[in-house]
Amino acid sequence: MIYTCTITPSIDYTVYLPEFQTGKLNRTNEVYYYPGGKGINVSRVLQRLGNNNVALGFAGGFTGVYITKFLEKEGIQTDFIPSSETTRINVKIKSENETELNGPAPGINQAQQQALLSKIKTFRQGDWFVLAGSLPNSIPNDFYQEIALICKQKDVHFVLDTSGPALKNLIKTKPFLIKPNQNELGELFDTVVTTYHETVQLAKKIVDKGVQHVIVSMGGDGAILATKDYALIAEAPKDTVVNTVGAGDSLVSGFIASYVKDKNPVEAFRYGVATGSATAFQTDLCEKEDADKLVNSVKISPFQR
Repeated sequence: MIYTCTITPSIDYTVYLPEFQTGKLNRTNEVYYYPGGKGINVSRVLQRLGNNNVALGFAGGFTGVYITKFLEKEGIQTDFIPSSETTRINVKIKSENETELNGPAPGINQAQQQALLSKIKTFRQGDWFVLAGSLPNSIPNDFYQEIALICKQKDVHFVLDTSGPALKNLIKTKPFLIKPNQNELGELFDTVVTTYHETVQLAKKIVDKGVQHVIVSMGGDGAILATKDYALIAEAPKDTVVNTVGAGDSLVSGFIASYVKDKNPVEAFRYGVATGSATAFQTDLCEKEDADKLVNSVKISPFQR
């Protein structure tokens, strides 16, 4: 089974309007309400790609109920730990420039943390656990370390898609896959990454620390995959970018869906890039047919210095 975990989910209230003016009344006729959070996005796309999965995390209040019912309507199993705090609402304003207003993350107490660990301890060999999104500073680093240790002991594929200190601390646990973007990769090494050469060089350093697969998403410039055996560059399909939210999460979903089927990391990388691109070309997360149409147009080549 594939499990995803979103520590701080949200409802993403997304509005589109031709011009956004601060300090004035703005009206829009195009609005969307989606359950948000990187792990939830991974769950939604996995389900659309035909992979049953369970969404874990913490949810509370009327917004938590909305998220749970929304996911279950899409056929996704949920096993959220109840929170006494109302799950946050994030506002996404799509105009000539993108503006975001994200609500505060709820506090997660020790009892709730232990409840999540208890669920992870029930996983079986060969399962997948995707820990994605922001990891609050209110939760101690050793909690995430314990999650990684349980996954290692049970031979569970541990996939990590976060950033900042949590990502840096968890690299030493040798996850199966991490997926930073170019900026997040640079933050790990206190530098700014701008070229393919720099991206590959730093990704390889992470592989040397024991991470099996490092995918670095680079927006319109595609992505790179680094393993102990090779470094590959994927050229993303070209089309009009409508919405970048969830594109990286979709890449993770596509990689997992393909790898579960064929255990071929190169083809999984190709399908992941196709899936991420398909999401970027529309207002919501992609469907399977969207990714399937793009997969053959993803060009992969070995990195050449």
